[in-house]
Amino acid sequence: MFKKGIFLFFTLILAVMLAACGSDSGDGDDTLILGFVPSTDSDKIADNIEPMVERLEEELDRDVEGRVMTNFSGLVEALGNDQVHIGFIPAFGYVQATDRYDQVEVFAKSIRDGESSYRAQYTVRADSDIDSLEDLEGKIWAFADQGSTSAYLFPAAQLMDDYGVEDLETYFSNQIQTGSHDAALVTVLEGDADFATTFEDARTNIVEDYPEAMDDLVPLDFTEPIPNDTISANTNLLSEEEVEQIKEIFMGFNDDEEMINVMDEVYNWTGLDEATDEEYDIVRDVYSKFQDQFDE
Repeated sequence: MFKKGIFLFFTLILAVMLAACGSDSGDGDDTLILGFVPSTDSDKIADNIEPMVERLEEELDRDVEGRVMTNFSGLVEALGNDQVHIGFIPAFGYVQATDRYDQVEVFAKSIRDGESSYRAQYTVRADSDIDSLEDLEGKIWAFADQGSTSAYLFPAAQLMDDYGVEDLETYFSNQIQTGSHDAALVTVLEGDADFATTFEDARTNIVEDYPEAMDDLVPLDFTEPIPNDTISANTNLLSEEEVEQIKEIFMGFNDDEEMINVMDEVYNWTGLDEATDEEYDIVRDVYSKFQDQFDE
Protein backbone atom coordinates (compact mmCIF):
# COMPACT_ATOMS: atom_id res chain seq x y z
CA MET A 1 0.00 0.00 0.00
CA PHE A 2 2.90 2.29 0.87
CA LYS A 3 4.65 1.53 -2.45
CA LYS A 4 1.41 2.26 -4.33
CA GLY A 5 1.16 5.64 -2.55
CA ILE A 6 4.76 6.51 -3.42
CA PHE A 7 4.12 5.53 -7.03
CA LEU A 8 1.03 7.75 -7.22
CA PHE A 9 2.92 10.60 -5.58
CA PHE A 10 5.76 10.51 -8.14
CA THR A 11 3.27 10.09 -10.98
CA LEU A 12 1.54 13.29 -9.80
CA ILE A 13 4.87 15.12 -9.56
CA LEU A 14 5.80 13.98 -13.09
CA ALA A 15 2.44 15.16 -14.44
CA VAL A 16 2.92 18.58 -12.86
CA MET A 17 6.44 18.84 -14.35
CA LEU A 18 5.21 17.89 -17.82
CA ALA A 19 2.38 20.40 -17.54
CA ALA A 20 4.88 23.09 -16.60
CA CYS A 21 7.07 22.20 -19.58
CA GLY A 22 4.05 22.35 -21.82
CA SER A 23 3.21 25.77 -20.46
CA ASP A 24 6.73 27.00 -21.20
CA SER A 25 6.55 25.79 -24.79
CA GLY A 26 3.14 27.38 -25.13
CA ASP A 27 4.67 30.77 -24.45
CA GLY A 28 6.72 30.28 -27.62
CA ASP A 29 3.51 29.73 -29.58
CA ASP A 30 2.77 33.45 -29.24
CA THR A 31 5.79 34.25 -31.41
CA LEU A 32 4.83 36.03 -34.63
CA ILE A 33 6.50 34.18 -37.51
CA LEU A 34 7.43 36.13 -40.64
CA GLY A 35 8.10 34.01 -43.74
CA PHE A 36 10.47 35.15 -46.51
CA VAL A 37 11.47 33.68 -49.87
CA PRO A 38 15.15 33.54 -50.94
CA SER A 39 15.15 35.91 -53.92
CA THR A 40 18.70 36.76 -52.88
CA ASP A 41 21.18 34.98 -50.61
CA SER A 42 19.31 33.47 -47.66
CA ASP A 43 21.93 34.41 -45.05
CA LYS A 44 21.94 37.99 -46.33
CA ILE A 45 18.15 38.21 -46.02
CA ALA A 46 18.27 36.75 -42.51
CA ASP A 47 20.78 39.42 -41.45
CA ASN A 48 19.00 42.30 -43.16
CA ILE A 49 15.57 41.65 -41.67
CA GLU A 50 16.77 41.83 -38.06
CA PRO A 51 16.00 45.56 -37.62
CA MET A 52 12.48 44.95 -38.93
CA VAL A 53 12.01 42.03 -36.55
CA GLU A 54 13.16 44.16 -33.62
CA ARG A 55 10.86 47.04 -34.62
CA LEU A 56 7.84 44.74 -34.84
CA GLU A 57 8.65 43.29 -31.42
CA GLU A 58 8.64 46.80 -29.98
CA GLU A 59 5.39 47.81 -31.69
CA LEU A 60 3.49 44.58 -30.99
CA ASP A 61 5.00 43.76 -27.59
CA ARG A 62 5.46 40.11 -28.59
CA ASP A 63 8.28 37.93 -29.87
CA VAL A 64 8.82 38.03 -33.63
CA GLU A 65 10.89 35.62 -35.69
CA GLY A 66 11.90 35.83 -39.35
CA ARG A 67 12.28 32.59 -41.30
CA VAL A 68 13.80 32.38 -44.79
CA MET A 69 12.27 29.42 -46.61
CA THR A 70 14.21 27.18 -48.97
CA ASN A 71 12.02 28.18 -51.93
CA PHE A 72 8.72 29.76 -52.97
CA SER A 73 6.71 26.58 -52.49
CA GLY A 74 8.05 26.25 -48.97
CA LEU A 75 6.44 29.54 -47.97
CA VAL A 76 3.13 28.58 -49.58
CA GLU A 77 3.08 25.34 -47.60
CA ALA A 78 4.15 27.06 -44.39
CA LEU A 79 1.20 29.45 -44.68
CA GLY A 80 -1.15 26.60 -45.55
CA ASN A 81 0.05 24.49 -42.61
CA ASP A 82 -0.25 27.42 -40.17
CA GLN A 83 3.49 27.62 -39.54
CA VAL A 84 3.76 31.27 -40.62
CA HIS A 85 1.68 34.26 -39.53
CA ILE A 86 2.82 36.78 -42.14
CA GLY A 87 4.21 35.89 -45.57
CA PHE A 88 6.36 38.16 -47.72
CA ILE A 89 5.18 36.27 -50.74
CA PRO A 90 5.52 37.06 -54.46
CA ALA A 91 2.47 37.38 -56.69
CA PHE A 92 2.44 33.84 -58.02
CA GLY A 93 3.02 32.33 -54.59
CA TYR A 94 0.12 34.38 -53.28
CA VAL A 95 -2.18 33.16 -56.07
CA GLN A 96 -1.07 29.58 -55.49
CA ALA A 97 -1.65 29.92 -51.75
CA THR A 98 -5.15 31.39 -52.16
CA ASP A 99 -6.04 28.65 -54.63
CA ARG A 100 -5.10 25.96 -52.12
CA TYR A 101 -6.00 27.53 -48.79
CA ASP A 102 -8.70 29.81 -47.41
CA GLN A 103 -6.64 31.53 -44.72
CA VAL A 104 -4.21 33.59 -46.85
CA GLU A 105 -5.20 37.24 -47.22
CA VAL A 106 -3.17 40.01 -48.86
CA PHE A 107 -3.14 43.36 -47.03
CA ALA A 108 -0.15 45.17 -48.56
CA LYS A 109 1.99 45.17 -51.68
CA SER A 110 5.47 46.44 -52.35
CA ILE A 111 6.40 49.60 -54.20
CA ARG A 112 9.61 49.72 -56.20
CA ASP A 113 10.77 53.13 -57.36
CA GLY A 114 7.23 54.47 -57.21
CA GLU A 115 5.69 51.58 -59.14
CA SER A 116 3.28 48.89 -57.87
CA SER A 117 4.19 46.53 -60.72
CA TYR A 118 7.42 45.35 -62.33
CA ARG A 119 8.62 43.33 -65.28
CA ALA A 120 10.60 40.15 -65.66
CA GLN A 121 13.90 40.75 -67.41
CA TYR A 122 15.78 38.48 -69.80
CA THR A 123 19.52 39.01 -69.31
CA VAL A 124 22.39 37.82 -71.52
CA ARG A 125 26.12 38.39 -71.70
CA ALA A 126 27.06 41.51 -73.64
CA ASP A 127 29.35 39.44 -75.85
CA SER A 128 26.73 36.79 -76.68
CA ASP A 129 25.19 36.22 -80.11
CA ILE A 130 21.66 36.47 -78.68
CA ASP A 131 19.86 39.49 -80.13
CA SER A 132 16.17 38.63 -79.59
CA LEU A 133 13.90 36.19 -77.82
CA GLU A 134 13.77 34.10 -81.01
CA ASP A 135 17.47 33.37 -80.52
CA LEU A 136 16.87 31.60 -77.19
CA GLU A 137 15.95 28.26 -78.76
CA GLY A 138 18.51 25.62 -77.84
CA LYS A 139 20.16 27.84 -75.21
CA ILE A 140 20.75 27.21 -71.51
CA TRP A 141 18.24 29.03 -69.28
CA ALA A 142 19.07 29.96 -65.68
CA PHE A 143 16.30 31.02 -63.29
CA ALA A 144 15.76 31.15 -59.55
CA ASP A 145 12.76 28.88 -59.04
CA GLN A 146 9.85 27.52 -61.08
CA GLY A 147 7.51 29.06 -58.53
CA SER A 148 8.87 32.57 -59.14
CA THR A 149 6.62 34.89 -61.12
CA SER A 150 9.43 36.87 -62.74
CA ALA A 151 12.12 34.18 -62.85
CA TYR A 152 10.03 31.57 -64.62
CA LEU A 153 6.27 31.85 -64.94
CA PHE A 154 5.77 35.12 -66.83
CA PRO A 155 8.73 34.49 -69.16
CA ALA A 156 7.53 30.93 -69.80
CA ALA A 157 3.99 32.13 -70.50
CA GLN A 158 5.31 34.82 -72.85
CA LEU A 159 7.39 32.32 -74.81
CA MET A 160 4.39 30.00 -75.09
CA ASP A 161 1.87 32.69 -76.07
CA ASP A 162 3.96 34.98 -78.27
CA TYR A 163 6.50 32.59 -79.78
CA GLY A 164 4.57 29.33 -80.01
CA VAL A 165 6.82 27.35 -77.68
CA GLU A 166 4.92 24.13 -76.90
CA ASP A 167 7.44 22.18 -74.85
CA LEU A 168 9.74 24.22 -72.65
CA GLU A 169 11.77 21.15 -71.71
CA THR A 170 12.86 20.41 -75.27
CA TYR A 171 12.98 24.01 -76.53
CA PHE A 172 16.08 24.73 -74.43
CA SER A 173 19.22 22.61 -74.25
CA ASN A 174 19.12 22.84 -70.45
CA GLN A 175 17.34 24.64 -67.63
CA ILE A 176 19.22 25.44 -64.42
CA GLN A 177 17.22 26.21 -61.27
CA THR A 178 19.64 28.28 -59.20
CA GLY A 179 17.62 29.07 -56.06
CA SER A 180 17.92 32.87 -56.29
CA HIS A 181 17.90 35.67 -58.85
CA ASP A 182 21.45 36.60 -57.87
CA ALA A 183 22.71 33.09 -58.54
CA ALA A 184 20.96 32.98 -61.92
CA LEU A 185 22.77 36.13 -63.06
CA VAL A 186 26.11 34.86 -61.76
CA THR A 187 25.55 31.62 -63.68
CA VAL A 188 25.26 33.65 -66.91
CA LEU A 189 28.13 35.96 -65.96
CA GLU A 190 30.41 32.96 -65.45
CA GLY A 191 29.38 31.38 -68.75
CA ASP A 192 27.47 28.41 -67.37
CA ALA A 193 24.16 29.57 -68.87
CA ASP A 194 23.23 31.64 -71.91
CA PHE A 195 20.51 33.77 -70.36
CA ALA A 196 18.74 34.38 -67.07
CA THR A 197 15.28 35.63 -66.20
CA THR A 198 14.93 37.73 -63.06
CA PHE A 199 13.05 40.70 -61.73
CA GLU A 200 14.00 44.01 -63.37
CA ASP A 201 16.99 45.03 -62.85
CA ALA A 202 18.41 42.36 -60.57
CA ARG A 203 21.96 43.12 -61.74
CA THR A 204 22.15 45.86 -59.09
CA ASN A 205 22.00 43.15 -56.42
CA ILE A 206 25.31 41.60 -57.44
CA VAL A 207 27.45 44.62 -58.38
CA GLU A 208 29.07 44.75 -54.95
CA ASP A 209 30.56 41.29 -55.47
CA TYR A 210 30.67 41.46 -59.28
CA PRO A 211 31.38 45.09 -60.28
CA GLU A 212 31.60 44.04 -63.93
CA ALA A 213 27.97 42.86 -63.97
CA MET A 214 26.44 46.10 -65.28
CA ASP A 215 28.76 46.06 -68.30
CA ASP A 216 29.12 42.33 -68.95
CA LEU A 217 25.41 41.56 -68.54
CA VAL A 218 22.75 43.37 -70.59
CA PRO A 219 18.94 43.24 -70.75
CA LEU A 220 17.58 41.42 -73.79
CA ASP A 221 13.84 41.93 -73.33
CA PHE A 222 11.04 42.19 -70.76
CA THR A 223 7.64 40.66 -70.04
CA GLU A 224 4.40 42.54 -69.47
CA PRO A 225 3.98 44.16 -66.02
CA ILE A 226 3.53 41.88 -63.00
CA PRO A 227 1.83 43.02 -59.76
CA ASN A 228 4.38 43.54 -57.03
CA ASP A 229 5.04 41.18 -54.14
CA THR A 230 2.55 40.89 -51.31
CA ILE A 231 2.59 40.95 -47.56
CA SER A 232 -0.12 38.44 -46.68
CA ALA A 233 -1.65 37.35 -43.40
CA ASN A 234 -2.65 33.93 -42.15
CA THR A 235 -6.18 34.51 -40.84
CA ASN A 236 -6.17 31.16 -39.05
CA LEU A 237 -3.49 32.51 -36.73
CA LEU A 238 -4.33 36.22 -36.64
CA SER A 239 -7.59 37.95 -35.83
CA GLU A 240 -8.99 40.71 -37.99
CA GLU A 241 -7.90 43.23 -35.37
CA GLU A 242 -4.35 41.83 -35.29
CA VAL A 243 -4.09 41.95 -39.08
CA GLU A 244 -5.23 45.57 -39.08
CA GLN A 245 -2.71 46.46 -36.36
CA ILE A 246 0.15 44.79 -38.27
CA LYS A 247 -0.98 46.46 -41.50
CA GLU A 248 -0.88 49.90 -39.84
CA ILE A 249 2.64 49.23 -38.57
CA PHE A 250 3.88 48.22 -42.01
CA MET A 251 2.20 51.19 -43.70
CA GLY A 252 3.90 53.41 -41.15
CA PHE A 253 7.26 52.18 -42.46
CA ASN A 254 6.72 54.49 -45.46
CA ASP A 255 7.64 57.38 -43.18
CA ASP A 256 10.54 55.54 -41.55
CA GLU A 257 13.83 55.83 -43.44
CA GLU A 258 15.44 53.00 -41.48
CA MET A 259 12.66 50.55 -42.33
CA ILE A 260 12.59 51.64 -45.98
CA ASN A 261 16.32 50.92 -46.13
CA VAL A 262 15.71 47.49 -44.61
CA MET A 263 13.05 46.63 -47.20
CA ASP A 264 15.29 47.95 -49.97
CA GLU A 265 18.18 45.77 -48.80
CA VAL A 266 15.98 42.69 -48.53
CA TYR A 267 13.84 42.89 -51.70
CA ASN A 268 14.58 46.26 -53.37
CA TRP A 269 11.28 47.61 -52.02
CA THR A 270 11.12 51.38 -51.70
CA GLY A 271 7.67 51.58 -50.11
CA LEU A 272 4.39 49.83 -49.36
CA ASP A 273 0.80 50.31 -50.44
CA GLU A 274 -2.50 48.68 -49.54
CA ALA A 275 -3.52 45.76 -51.76
CA THR A 276 -6.62 43.75 -52.68
CA ASP A 277 -7.02 40.22 -53.91
CA GLU A 278 -8.51 41.28 -57.27
CA GLU A 279 -5.26 42.95 -58.31
CA TYR A 280 -3.70 39.52 -58.73
CA ASP A 281 -6.20 38.16 -61.27
CA ILE A 282 -3.67 38.71 -64.09
CA VAL A 283 -1.34 36.36 -62.26
CA ARG A 284 -4.16 33.83 -61.90
CA ASP A 285 -4.41 33.76 -65.70
CA VAL A 286 -0.73 32.77 -65.93
CA TYR A 287 -1.10 30.34 -63.04
CA SER A 288 -3.82 28.49 -64.96
CA LYS A 289 -1.23 27.54 -67.61
CA PHE A 290 0.99 25.82 -65.06
CA GLN A 291 -1.46 24.71 -62.40
CA ASP A 292 -1.21 21.02 -63.26
CA GLN A 293 2.54 20.88 -62.76
CA PHE A 294 2.28 22.58 -59.36
CA ASP A 295 -0.62 20.42 -58.21
CA GLU A 296 1.20 17.14 -58.92
